[in-house]
Amino acid sequence: MNQSITLRKPDDWHVHLRDGDMLAMALPATAENFRRAIVMPNLTPAVTTTALALAYRERIQQLLPENSNFEPLMTCFLTDATDPDNIAQGFADGVLAAAKMYPANSTTNSATGVSDVSKIYPVLERMQTIGMPLLIHGEVTDKHVDIFDREKIFIDNILTKLRADLPELRIVLEHITTEDAAQFVSGAGANTAATITPHHLIINRNAMFNGGIRPHMYCLPVAKRERHRLALRQAATSGETCFFLGTDSAPHLRQEKESACGCAGVFSSPVAIELYAQVFEEEQSLEKLEGFASIHGPNFYNRPVNEEIISLVRSPWQPPESFMVSGNDHVCVFGSGLELNWRQEE
Repeated sequence: MNQSITLRKPDDWHVHLRDGDMLAMALPATAENFRRAIVMPNLTPAVTTTALALAYRERIQQLLPENSNFEPLMTCFLTDATDPDNIAQGFADGVLAAAKMYPANSTTNSATGVSDVSKIYPVLERMQTIGMPLLIHGEVTDKHVDIFDREKIFIDNILTKLRADLPELRIVLEHITTEDAAQFVSGAGANTAATITPHHLIINRNAMFNGGIRPHMYCLPVAKRERHRLALRQAATSGETCFFLGTDSAPHLRQEKESACGCAGVFSSPVAIELYAQVFEEEQSLEKLEGFASIHGPNFYNRPVNEEIISLVRSPWQPPESFMVSGNDHVCVFGSGLELNWRQEE
């Protein structure tokens, strides 16, 4: 039985750092546990231009300790009116690492997202030409479509056509939740990849209704049936290079999660690598953890793998229940009720 694991320091290819006091709370966990992170742009107002992304990056960097080598990789929030020249210049200047497509009203702060993907084809065609990755929240938002079917319908009705129309566009289907998504990405070729979160590997949809409503298990896309969770575990631990780490860690204040209309999202950054290690051990695939966490993502984004090494040691522990934000406000940590086998060595 392994007593320790060493791997290149991982990157988080999908994280929500928020802004203001929440940024000050969330940033340290990501900066300490990951070398780089793709930072989501769905603030209020959204990060819709290169100038806004640059300003957001500066706010992040101002909160980092002087000796930190953490690198925030910025993204642009696509709208129906996005200027192709603006984001192309931002990509060329190294300000933008990717652009994010949220279907309008698909998740937190996405009301001004894309209403119809056909409206942004000029942007996507430019991105294909310059090699700029497109990151997709892959769900339809039609209220007549069952929430548990929205990812599959998006793949069938939108993504399949988009992939055929723009075969050289580099696409990351974010936080996949279904067997359908895993199969699509696996068979879609070298220009298609997917991130997989720790929570979608650990819970299925029953977790939201275990003895009552469990708002801290509510995320978007929502967790699905058990067969989908098992398919995601198989994909993540398969060694296929199209799958890599993206926590989708998305903090909300406890009172906002527990309100009459609770927010979607879980905060996992403080314990993410330990959660992934737990899953990979349960799937008897610890030797594939480094590829998923530290190699596949950089290769897809055409960036060097990290040279820094981290160690995890076998040491059973329970994550903290919450982190303070300001005053009496706090954010609950996903996994706080679990006993984890692995802990990152200081």
